[in-house]
Amino acid sequence: MNDRPPSPSPTDAGDDWLDALLREDGSEHRAAYLDDGGFTARVMDALPAPVALPAWRKPVQAVLWAIAGIGIAAALPGVVTDVSREVLRVVLGQPVSFAGIATGVVVLGVATWAAAALALRED
Repeated sequence: MNDRPPSPSPTDAGDDWLDALLREDGSEHRAAYLDDGGFTARVMDALPAPVALPAWRKPVQAVLWAIAGIGIAAALPGVVTDVSREVLRVVLGQPVSFAGIATGVVVLGVATWAAAALALRED
């Protein structure tokens, strides 16, 4: 069946449960380590340091995008109103039936189970 030791509980003191699971999963691959005589360490030491982006970049970028969005919405008020009315007309104009709701629930259930099976599979 499953020869793995029991999973650590999330309440173990001093260690995150996810870190422990990842460390446990990696332990089976450590035995297959191929010694390269320090080649990898020398290559990594020879690489230049990564360039760090300034800390102010993300907030400024968010503000600029917000200003652009507000500017577009202010410049085209008639288009924004017309598009929003048409979207609401299409969405709210759809007939609602028990069969339609049941189909939507089944489709969402199948998609959820398929995603869970894909994410939880063991290769």
